Amino acid sequence: MIHTPPTEHPEEIKDALHHIEEAEQAEPLTDQERERRHSLEELRSLGIEPYPYSFDRTRYSDEAIALFEESNPDAHPTASIAGRIMAIRRMGKAMFAHVQDEAGKIQIYFKSNELGERYDLLRLLDIGDIIGAKGFIFRTRTGEITLHVESFEILAKAIRPLPVVKEETDPVTGETIRHDAFSDKELRYRQRYVDLVVNADIRKTFRTRSKIISTIRRFFDERGYLEVETPILQPIYGGAYARPFITHHNALDFDLFLRIADELYLKRLIVGGLAEGVYEIAKDFRNEGMDKNHSPEFTMAEIYIAYKDYEWMMSFVEELFVAVAKAVTPPPMERSGIGGGWGVVNFTPPFRRLTMYDSILEYTGRDISRMNEDELWITAKELGVGIEKGSGAGKIIDEIFSAKVEHHLIEPTFITDYPLSMSPLAKMHRTKPGLVERFELYVNGHEIANAFSELNDPLDQRARFEEQARLRSKGDEEAMVLDEDFLRALEYGMPPMAGLGFGIDRLTMVLTGEESIRDVVLFPAMRPERMR
Repeated sequence: MIHTPPTEHPEEIKDALHHIEEAEQAEPLTDQERERRHSLEELRSLGIEPYPYSFDRTRYSDEAIALFEESNPDAHPTASIAGRIMAIRRMGKAMFAHVQDEAGKIQIYFKSNELGERYDLLRLLDIGDIIGAKGFIFRTRTGEITLHVESFEILAKAIRPLPVVKEETDPVTGETIRHDAFSDKELRYRQRYVDLVVNADIRKTFRTRSKIISTIRRFFDERGYLEVETPILQPIYGGAYARPFITHHNALDFDLFLRIADELYLKRLIVGGLAEGVYEIAKDFRNEGMDKNHSPEFTMAEIYIAYKDYEWMMSFVEELFVAVAKAVTPPPMERSGIGGGWGVVNFTPPFRRLTMYDSILEYTGRDISRMNEDELWITAKELGVGIEKGSGAGKIIDEIFSAKVEHHLIEPTFITDYPLSMSPLAKMHRTKPGLVERFELYVNGHEIANAFSELNDPLDQRARFEEQARLRSKGDEEAMVLDEDFLRALEYGMPPMAGLGFGIDRLTMVLTGEESIRDVVLFPAMRPERMR
């Protein structure tokens, strides 16, 4: 029986009920699901609303346990807790359960002669239900701190059972062995809400991610830099090499692009004098392939600081990443990766510095610093590196580096001084002709950060954009688009500055030891599934 509130749209309710009936015919309910729905109906027939509006909780589980440990040994402090039932042990006239909240778990104890008629309601409770309980805290004979329940409320009846998770103790080592029925990766990504309930490690990963972001924001704010918001929907995309997602604005009747980077709008704000340092932590979107290191939707932090250069920015990045590592990992700021060739990363500065050309020489034995485009094509082929048709010199160098160098860069390493053809938004190197003042930071084989001494010469920038247009005409779909409005902004005068962009997702992978970007994104992009 399905209960529905009054509605002004009865036809919509009828349609919804029809879809539910169709779904149940296509994939019938399990016996457990039927039993839970019967329990739900029985609760309501007894006048109990299994989905009330609120509950007055006074303590989280860890606070309740700490309250007892800190109190007089003979005292029994009172508390009310709320959370999800994760285990039930019925003993006739008594019942134990473990309740999980965001702070952990606590055992609760029900006794029939104290709860009277309400004790009978416990037969309608299942693992996964959310309850609130009030009572006093004591220690059982086995030594477990427990809430002795004096009253309780059902806060949400779960009509779908959780996956079975069993723990047992290894008789030899004494270690806890966990048998998780919810181990299929794709299912965990699709049903992250279940993954979070049954897997404590994944909850820890995403709390670490949140702490990483808050530490970055605090680091920037404490230095006086201004957080801003720039458009996600853009008439011209720019600031990176990437294919965009395209959408259509119905009211204005023209196509827009989901941003691939925040860079060009943040630079406009520096031109306008809004602040001498601006930053944004936001979603970017790139319509490209997906693998363990790439997601079409990802989180970037970008910051631009007037009157600084890339040398200053390298020191700034060391300081920033040390602060983040200290916030989320124990001393000495090391993190062991798990499998896949991951090593131990030490974030103690200074980080190693290696030029782009020197890095390729070190790991391939090839000096490409004076090669033209044809020679680079031949070298790539000899090294077994596949190159897309239409790729220019910069793209070829990037592919060689990606295939032959990146995976060697485990310890934090700055790759510096890129060829001009790879960096259309960076200033020419002040002492090395043909190069620009740019660095990327690599950790555990991942590019984590990208930074420039930013190009602020409007005429040079126009020439660079025109070269990008030439590459696009040759078939390079990732080459940058000429942005006339950005050039106009530069013509009003932009101060010298250093700019930095880095991926929150990849940084989280490094600091949590996760091997796939999907493991650090709460709801990763997936093909649609058929819902029952």
